[in-house]
Amino acid sequence: MSIEQKTSLGSIHISTEAIATVVASAALECYGVVGLAKKNSVLDEMAKLLNQNDFSKGIFVKKEKQTFSVDLYLIVASGVKITEIVTEVQKKVRYDLEKTFQMKFSLINVFVQSIHTR
Repeated sequence: MSIEQKTSLGSIHISTEAIATVVASAALECYGVVGLAKKNSVLDEMAKLLNQNDFSKGIFVKKEKQTFSVDLYLIVASGVKITEIVTEVQKKVRYDLEKTFQMKFSLINVFVQSIHTR
């Protein structure tokens, strides 16, 4: 699936993998984020960290009416405030997406799949 953006010079097709790469990069830069997880990893005994080739399995992009939304599934470190991590991830991901693609993202939904103990 790709997202189409029309400009005065023509159309631009942005793949969901490109968006997932930007989202993953932004999220992994945030303090307290250990990695990304699959959407259904809560059902597994232990959420597994996704490697760089599998980031699109933990990030989902949806087209709303005039904007887009992103669902992001994380594994966070223990001993830190989860609400602070989620808030910072939302801010950083939205900023990086809007700066990179110059499109509006209405929702950045962050789901914590697991807490990683060190």
